[in-house]
Amino acid sequence: MTKQRPLVGLICGSGLGLLADSLKNPELFPYADIPGFPQSTGRLVFGEMKGRSCVCMQGRFHMYEGHSLGKTTFPVRVFKLLGVETLIVTNAAGSLADGYHPGDIMIIKDHVNVPGLAGLNPLTGPNDDKFGPRFPAMSSVYDKGLRCLAMDIVKQMGVAQFVHEGVYAMVGGPNFETVAEAKLLHRLGVDAVGMSTAPEVLVASHCGMRVFGLSLITNKVVRSYDDEEQVNHEGVLEVGKMRSQSLQTLITQLVGRMDMNNNTHT
Repeated sequence: MTKQRPLVGLICGSGLGLLADSLKNPELFPYADIPGFPQSTGRLVFGEMKGRSCVCMQGRFHMYEGHSLGKTTFPVRVFKLLGVETLIVTNAAGSLADGYHPGDIMIIKDHVNVPGLAGLNPLTGPNDDKFGPRFPAMSSVYDKGLRCLAMDIVKQMGVAQFVHEGVYAMVGGPNFETVAEAKLLHRLGVDAVGMSTAPEVLVASHCGMRVFGLSLITNKVVRSYDDEEQVNHEGVLEVGKMRSQSLQTLITQLVGRMDMNNNTHT
C-alpha cells in the first residue's frame, strides 16, 4: 500500500524499463502482488520525477501473451483511480517511413489500431460511465501541447536531427510483419509499427487523461522481397539500451515542464 497519489503515469516499452529506475524515493510493487493484474515479472514503481509524483509500469502486458485487452489495459484504469491526469507511453517500433533509422525517436501524433479495426477493442462490452462516454472521440488523442513541448526540448538537447513526429500502427503480433503487410501499412500513411500502445492510449483517452507517446525506432521493417535482412527481438532490445539515456532525459524534462492542469509551460 502506498500513500502516493501520482499525477503522471508512465508505461515503459521493450528495453526502456530503465526509466522507472530514475524515480526518486521509489516504492515498488510486483505485478504478482496486485489484485487484477496479469501474473507477470514486471512491477509498478511509485516515486518522484522532477518533483512530480509519478507511477511507472516497468514492463507492460501484450495481447500476444494471451491476455484479453481488458486485462492489458487494466493498469490504466488503476492509474485513473489513483489520480493520474497524464499518461506517457513508450514503445519499441519498426520504421516504415523512408527517412527513419534505428535509434531515431518518433513522437506519436496519431495511430492506426489494426486490431481495433477488426473489432478487438478494450472498450467492447458494457460502458462504465464513471470512466468515460460510450463513444469516445479519438481525433486528437495525442496532446498537441505536449508534442510541441517535446519538440522544443529535443532542440534544446541538441538531438532534434533524429527525432520525428509520425503515425504509429499497432498490430497483434507476436510475429513481425510480412512484406505485403508492411507495404499495406506504408500506403496507409503509417511511419512506425509495433505490438502495443493503442489499447492503453484508447482507455486513457476514454478516462479523460492527457496522452503523450514516444516510439523508439529499433529496426527498419522489411518492405521488399529482395531484402534479406531479418528482424530479431535481441536487436530491438540492444537499440533500446543505446538510446535509453536520450529518452530518459526527454521524458524527465517533459514531466518537469508540463502543467498539471492539462496545459504545458516552458
